Amino acid sequence: MVRMVLSGNHAQSYAAKLARVQVVAAYPITPQTSIVEKLGEMVASGDLPAQYINVESEHSAMQACISAAALGARTYTATSSQGLLLMHELLHWASGARAPVVMGVVNRAIAPPWSIFTDHADTVAQRDTGWIQFYSESNQEVLDTAIMAFRLAEHEDVLLPVMVTEDAFYLSHTVEPVDVPSQDEIDGFLPRRTTRGLLRPGIAGRLGSFTTPDLYAEFRHKIARAMVRSAEVFFEIEDDYHRITGRHHGGPLPTYRVDDADAVLVTMGTATPTARAVVDAMRSHGKKVGLAKLRAFRPFPEKEVRQLAAGVSRIGVLDRSFTFGAAGAAFTEIAASLYGARHRPALRNFVAGLGGRDLTPKVIEGMYKALLKGDGEGVEWPDIKRRMEVVRHG
Repeated sequence: MVRMVLSGNHAQSYAAKLARVQVVAAYPITPQTSIVEKLGEMVASGDLPAQYINVESEHSAMQACISAAALGARTYTATSSQGLLLMHELLHWASGARAPVVMGVVNRAIAPPWSIFTDHADTVAQRDTGWIQFYSESNQEVLDTAIMAFRLAEHEDVLLPVMVTEDAFYLSHTVEPVDVPSQDEIDGFLPRRTTRGLLRPGIAGRLGSFTTPDLYAEFRHKIARAMVRSAEVFFEIEDDYHRITGRHHGGPLPTYRVDDADAVLVTMGTATPTARAVVDAMRSHGKKVGLAKLRAFRPFPEKEVRQLAAGVSRIGVLDRSFTFGAAGAAFTEIAASLYGARHRPALRNFVAGLGGRDLTPKVIEGMYKALLKGDGEGVEWPDIKRRMEVVRHG
């Protein structure tokens, strides 16, 4: 184990190196580019004996990963925002082909208007593609989760692709001390991929061939069952990683000071450490508030949500994206998880921090105060500017 000062992007790069990836498909996009740049340096120097494929688009990057995975290679790529949207068709192909690709995604707002700052709309928009999704709050969590993602994706009971996300600039370009395991430690935790590929070099074959209506549903059902199984498999993987490194990030829905809480806020990504500090500050003033971090968005931790809700009277959900439906995506999932539950707390959705806007302690404290006040349910945009001047040119 060695302590290094790393950005979230370079934490992804070192995770891929420690996983001994064999194929990296690379296409640049801000703020992801330094992930694949660092991997390119590692390959060029000989530190990472992998095939580095420069492609002409994100769509092609994912196709290269799917093809390499079908031949039995351990594969990695990274993207962000518009690049992830361009991949959308191939994301379905990856899960449908049961390709255990791992991809780092730097969460960035969707245009227009153009933005390079944090927003979860890019990955939330892919929630129905059959990819496992993890959201990280620190660079250490990025590295650890990315390493575990390879073992999860390649597990014979899972065989699904995995996204490991990090918030743009809050993590991607901010450095902090990160404990990096040794290569020997990771080799013991993550052996070389042994899953037999679907294709063989030199042997004619087809991937993703046509099927008829009498079989199609069964293919989708197999993916659904694998997604369910991945939750239990990940518990085992994280326990093994804890034994090797001494670190455990708390499963899919880690909680903080919720045992006697009157109100709990659910967060994702880098909103979490700010909310944790707000909890401590409000607790010091006698306010019984708590926090739950939605770390795994797919598979969605329905059981853990129901366990949390059983002892809480009010739950707020902070969505850093909006899906133009009844509410934000995380809120909708939590509400659905509690359908028919014996105890259903009052639920409130806060849509905030879009496009990289700071989620300050004051903004998050306001969410807790609204929850404690208990003056209703529904969707609220707490940091919206009520008046915005639009300037048209030409």
